[in-house]
Amino acid sequence: MTDGRVLIGAFLCTDRDANVILGSCSEFLSEDHTEARTLGLVMIPGRHIVTIHLDA
Repeated sequence: MTDGRVLIGAFLCTDRDANVILGSCSEFLSEDHTEARTLGLVMIPGRHIVTIHLDA
């Protein structure tokens, strides 16, 4: 995200404005992923998304 946070969750959908919905989402304030905050279902505005990584 543009403020440096990392969100990890299950991709559910996107819309025409590039907003993304994640389920079972956790937030990490640093990239070492040591401290997580559980968020649950979140909508991320497309303008705040820097990169998206998918794991199979």
